[in-house]
Amino acid sequence: MQEDVRICILRVGGTNCDAETKRAFDDAGAKAEIVHLNEAVEKGNLSDYNAIVIPGGFSYGDHVRAGAIWAKEVMAKLGSELLKLAEEGRPVLGICNGFQVLVEAGLLPGFKGVSKYPEAALATNVPIGYYCGWVHVRHVNSGRCIFTQKIPKGKMLRMPVAHAEGRFIFSKENEEALLEQLRDNDQLVFVFCSENGGPAGGKYPANPNGSFYDIAGLCNAEGTIFGLMPHPERAYYRWQQPDWTQTDAASPYGDGRLVFESMVEYLKAK
Repeated sequence: MQEDVRICILRVGGTNCDAETKRAFDDAGAKAEIVHLNEAVEKGNLSDYNAIVIPGGFSYGDHVRAGAIWAKEVMAKLGSELLKLAEEGRPVLGICNGFQVLVEAGLLPGFKGVSKYPEAALATNVPIGYYCGWVHVRHVNSGRCIFTQKIPKGKMLRMPVAHAEGRFIFSKENEEALLEQLRDNDQLVFVFCSENGGPAGGKYPANPNGSFYDIAGLCNAEGTIFGLMPHPERAYYRWQQPDWTQTDAASPYGDGRLVFESMVEYLKAK
């Protein structure tokens, strides 16, 4: 039953992808609710939900850094509740601005749980500027990430990005060691790739923001917290694709649906 899985989609001023995200979850078989952060604080009912989602947008105008203000606010006002849910293994998903929030809040990469300070950053794009367009990503996770369990390893997907600060970076002196940890823990999920599936190699436009190791999405060590820069909710239906009239009409869905399906099926199986 749809009512068996309840998804809380948090929003604040500047969020602009909440409605599309709700539509995707509803179609995938969950019951999604859009909840303003102030309402969630007032009601104190996050535990009523099976999963928490922070959608895309430009929270608080991306002042200071993208996601920074919202991250501090959500951890100050809902931190204890959110951490409790995360410890219980309830999924937490961050899309674009949501990914930025999860990194700023210390929830990702999450090598050893929640970090007091950010362990990484989503920095200004290289080339500098806002990039909005369709990209290709390759799924590189071996099964730890619960959000991509319906996606075969190595499969290439096409989804859009729309951001000015999506360049995933570690501190320069530690980046290779931390990359090795991501590999060892099976935390790498999506990497940007070329149209034919080959490595982007950090080169624009296959890698639209200059992310280290072409990282487009990663999960925590438990696989229950996931952040990605591409927008799966904007690639949920086939007709959302720019060339949809030329694609196979046998399926009404796009590649983004696999993310929502994976998460909902995981929750229904629990």
